[in-house]
Amino acid sequence: MKANIKYIIGATFIGLMTVTGCKKDFFNRPPENAIAIDNFYKTDAQVSASTLNLYNSPWFNYVAKPGWAVCEMTSGNGRSYSSDVTDFGNLNGAVTNLNSQNDAAWSSLWTVVAQSNALINLMPSRAGAGVTPAVLNNALGEAHFFRAMAYFHIVRLWGAVPIIENASDFLTNFQVNSNRIQDIYTFMVNDMKFAETNCTAMVRNGSISQGHVSSGSASAMLAKLYLYMQDYPNALKEAQKVISSGEFKLYGIDLPSKTYNDLFKTANNNNEESICQLQWAGGASYGHGNPQQASLAASGIITGTGDGYSVLGPTIDLQKSYEGGDLRLHATIMRAGDVYPEINAATGGYTVPDNINSQGTGAAIKKYVVGTPADNGGIGSAQSAANNTYLMRYAEVYLIAAEAIVGNNTTSTDAQALGYINTIRKRANLAPLTVINRRRTIPNPNYDATYNNVVSPTIIQDDILNERRHEFAIENDYWFDLCRIDGWNGILNNTHTLATQYISQQERGTYANDRKTIYHTAVIPKSTDFLLPIPINETTADPKLLEPPVPYTFK
Repeated sequence: MKANIKYIIGATFIGLMTVTGCKKDFFNRPPENAIAIDNFYKTDAQVSASTLNLYNSPWFNYVAKPGWAVCEMTSGNGRSYSSDVTDFGNLNGAVTNLNSQNDAAWSSLWTVVAQSNALINLMPSRAGAGVTPAVLNNALGEAHFFRAMAYFHIVRLWGAVPIIENASDFLTNFQVNSNRIQDIYTFMVNDMKFAETNCTAMVRNGSISQGHVSSGSASAMLAKLYLYMQDYPNALKEAQKVISSGEFKLYGIDLPSKTYNDLFKTANNNNEESICQLQWAGGASYGHGNPQQASLAASGIITGTGDGYSVLGPTIDLQKSYEGGDLRLHATIMRAGDVYPEINAATGGYTVPDNINSQGTGAAIKKYVVGTPADNGGIGSAQSAANNTYLMRYAEVYLIAAEAIVGNNTTSTDAQALGYINTIRKRANLAPLTVINRRRTIPNPNYDATYNNVVSPTIIQDDILNERRHEFAIENDYWFDLCRIDGWNGILNNTHTLATQYISQQERGTYANDRKTIYHTAVIPKSTDFLLPIPINETTADPKLLEPPVPYTFK
């Protein structure tokens, strides 16, 4: 059964209840034979544990493939020949409403909404008299945080969709209109403000108890929401609130003994730089452990568990985009001859072979590839690694602050903005910028014989966008950055002139056997490529999803 909207509205609890049947998903109700929720939420421990699932299995089918298929392939960071995802890299309307990974992403993210709504709407009235108010409020804050986080992914992928706050509002009407994008953003801001007020403040110290989001996590996400809306004063205010709080720390800067590469080791799950991570149970049954390494690793020698399918390769464009000496390159992309002592550590480490060639790129993905179970404290199994997945890191707060200061200017020498971006560059071993350039046309350094003089001789220079690309490559965010560079009006109206220019200048081809000659491939996206089509099973069940969106009536 494919999940659709009726399930999304339904209250679903993994570990408490299981939704059965094949009804319209938005409106599935909890089965009568489920564990009675009136017998839960009676202690502080039960209330605190109620949010744990929001960090895990509902996200699995998004993280497993669709997340990187959309955000890395569509953006030009990754390429794949795999038939179920190759259309994401081809653009030009190739992804249809029948695409299986598009459907998987939709179902997964809406399940997060359903799980969050169940907690928000059912827990307050059923909490035991002995539950501490602060504990209850913190759990509700987490649920609001994750509802907004799921909607943030949904609205950026599909645009206008229904705002669903409570299944009970729709028991007599299964047809639901989509709501306007600006209303969805307002809804997300409201949810994050609730989380900011009600979640616990904490200082990260790397312990598993720190794996939950906090008030500071919500402030960081508010900064990101405001940035998308081009509300630069509020974006800067929230970002600086996070920076001045001392809650988070930058590896390699505030913690000099740690490096950028260390951020992606299992031993550093829930570290001081983590604003929000998905918590995976390595070695657990399918759907509960981290599935990323299975897809990304170049071979089973790396994983030691028989997977490692190398189904995504780093594009030539991404590889050539790094500045010389950028330490993030080694932590993100495996190249021939690179050495990784932390992988296959018992045998002296892993040296990347000369014939490395994931998806014709002459390289492979390193980020989120963590090695064998022995390399990870004895934990892990096939398609079930133990390393967490970031939804946001503290480094992004610095780049948000810098971008908010620059605002709509095309250049800036503001000392504070330079300080923020140069802090991130310092960790990467790069020289500091003396001016921040945005959307400036410059000569293309890759316009040479290796490109056979096919790629445009000019490119658009955007120091902040470039910094974000290299800081967060393979963390499923670059596509969203490209979709917002035409501004808030571009988001609202699905107009992406500047993004189209960026994408059309990318090299999406493959290397010949000599590893020098490039079989050039470029794409010029259509406006329709910037939003995914809603899966056909959804629009068949609810044709109103295809109608123009309507304003949302806020409660």
